[in-house]
Amino acid sequence: MKTPPRLIESLRDALNNAPELPPRFLRGVSATVRVGDLVSGTSLGGRLGELAGRSVLVATRDQLAAALALIELDGVARRLVVVTPDLPAEHLPIVSAKAHVDAIVSDREGEDGVPISLRVFSTGTVVATNGTPPANRQTEWVLLTSGTTGAPKLVSHTTATLTGAIADSPSPRTDVVWGTFYDIRRYGGLQIFFRAVLGRASLVLSDANEPPGNYLARLAAHAVTHVSGTPSHWRRALMTPEARAIAPRYVRLSGEIADQGILSALRCLYPQASVGHAFASTEAGVAFEVNDGLEGFPAHMVGASGDVQIEVVDGSLRIRSPRCATGYVGDEPSTLTDDEGLVDTGDIVERRDDRYYFLGRRSGVINVGGLKVHPEEVEAAINRHPAVRMSMVRSRRNPITGSVVAADVVLTRESGEGATAEFEREIRQICHDRLAPHKIPATIRFVPALQLAAAGKLARHA
Repeated sequence: MKTPPRLIESLRDALNNAPELPPRFLRGVSATVRVGDLVSGTSLGGRLGELAGRSVLVATRDQLAAALALIELDGVARRLVVVTPDLPAEHLPIVSAKAHVDAIVSDREGEDGVPISLRVFSTGTVVATNGTPPANRQTEWVLLTSGTTGAPKLVSHTTATLTGAIADSPSPRTDVVWGTFYDIRRYGGLQIFFRAVLGRASLVLSDANEPPGNYLARLAAHAVTHVSGTPSHWRRALMTPEARAIAPRYVRLSGEIADQGILSALRCLYPQASVGHAFASTEAGVAFEVNDGLEGFPAHMVGASGDVQIEVVDGSLRIRSPRCATGYVGDEPSTLTDDEGLVDTGDIVERRDDRYYFLGRRSGVINVGGLKVHPEEVEAAINRHPAVRMSMVRSRRNPITGSVVAADVVLTRESGEGATAEFEREIRQICHDRLAPHKIPATIRFVPALQLAAAGKLARHA
């Protein structure tokens, strides 16, 4: 008989009810905090009571300061609006108005254009407090989508929807140390934050200004056991010598398509690790994980019964799940599901034999003479070449077909300044063997690096 999932009311309650043996820590780039100290301590200057029942905007520069504030405020604030540090200044008043913000937690001084008088400073450290914790309440979590243009959408979650995948997980081990290339103020990073806090684990936080090699060195120094990031995060990490300094037991990918090239590279470098990739989005939540070492996912998952239901409609992946967001906040449409309760993820998949493969985003299609090309599908083929670390496919204008496919390719460190003419010939052969003629790149350019967006994905619209 299946054990019912654990009911997680708030991060505060989870800390109060969890034994602190052995001690566990949240480690930032320049400071470390013992998680158990928050049970009788505060990072908000003892002003938690002033924030009870309010819609609180958490807008700190420092990720550790944000982590401490989120733990304290969950179960206290009516609403937590979690702001990513790269949010343009002109969008902050818009987000605040949509979410009816009436309090701000920040670690910076100065005018931010938001007319809110109640402001609490988050120190990023914990000090003892004798105050009585406010009464427990359900907190709404509001996350920002990582759109490429315009103001972000505000997506509403509960602690239950955010922790659904964690509540169904096996009992945690106490020797786990998590690391994530994500910022915890994005959905992918927040999932790892919850896993660490609720799973009695330590967490080593990254920093936006920290080179990948430096972060990997810190992970090694703290004996990391579990690491997560986007495929682009991992490709960039594998270009550093420090990638060999860690020996994780579990490697997790999410946020982008995990093609066979990156899965195989990670399996080769970390033979002792389980390498898995998860499908998740801010709106759909964590839909599923794949741990067989192969790209795509088994076809039997589509239409199967269970709490999470996966459907493919006109090639688009759709999800129905108790982990889905509850809706949008502000003037967005009132619902994010269709009439059948399915979230349309916008990810296009194709069935081949007994497996579905991700082709790319519906919104990112390149039109070559009326024929569709998904950039990610072409990248997956290019990335199969052993000398390729990562690639990005884009559209290039053409007077005849309107557009053609162009590819920027980064070689592995080992390949260095290798025979690029030979590599180009081999890459074209791989594409010829796996892709239709209109999908084969018209040009291939070898570049030293590719730009990543703040969310850790390829900056396709840079």
